[in-house]
Amino acid sequence: MIPAVLYAVPAFLLLIVVEAVSYRFAPDDDERGYELRDTATSLTMGAGSQVIGVPWKLLTIGLYAAAYTVSPWKLDPTDWWVWVLLFFADDFAYYWFHRAHHEVRVFWAGHVVHHSSVFFNFSTALRQSWTPMTSLPFWLGLALVGIPPWMIFLQQSVSLLYQFFLHTERINLLPRPIEFVFNTPSHHRVHHGSNNEYLDRNYGGILIVWDRLFGTFEPERAAVRFGLTTNIATYNPLRVATHEYGSIWRDLRSATCWRHRLGYLFGRPGWQPAR
Repeated sequence: MIPAVLYAVPAFLLLIVVEAVSYRFAPDDDERGYELRDTATSLTMGAGSQVIGVPWKLLTIGLYAAAYTVSPWKLDPTDWWVWVLLFFADDFAYYWFHRAHHEVRVFWAGHVVHHSSVFFNFSTALRQSWTPMTSLPFWLGLALVGIPPWMIFLQQSVSLLYQFFLHTERINLLPRPIEFVFNTPSHHRVHHGSNNEYLDRNYGGILIVWDRLFGTFEPERAAVRFGLTTNIATYNPLRVATHEYGSIWRDLRSATCWRHRLGYLFGRPGWQPAR
């Protein structure tokens, strides 16, 4: 099974070139644009995530198929309402997957890769984790309620395709009804911001309604500072992929009790024992 996103890679690369060229002919002093080393790192991270993801995807297919097999329901893909259910269920699952990967440090150790660039452009969308194993539980329930696994993977690909276009500074605000319901470049710029008021906000995939519902929405007001609160200042893909795991390991070695070890693993990023 070839992920549908792979078929879009040529279009992604073409759009990266188009966006980069647009900065040359229509520069904007308020936008970061592109930097060759940063872009190369993002593309390397994206390629690595696809290679590493192949065996994991095969295992995931098997687990989703097993869950679907034992489900007492078998939803019919020819029924239109099943696709509507899938759209909202997938987006809901993505919201909680994404939120957990910001609020639980061992999950953040993989997701931090995507936030490690101080640039925000189409190439940033491809800067992906090399540890995809933590996504499984968040979509397993869809198979358990009788949605065929191939439909789940297809909708995941649709969501990822949509989110590629969120990673740009070239698009300002869209019409108000769109901004209210859907995730947009403006909302996603906030998500990638390291400003205090922007931290851990706007987790949505295609929709922004979950953030509005669960109190994690923040509109774009102040200029966004992209990157991490403490940037790693490296273009080395291996370090980009592993630096937070190294930090966790150092904290675990220094911990004096299991409560602290569990806090370093499952607490929020930046958690420290009470002094």
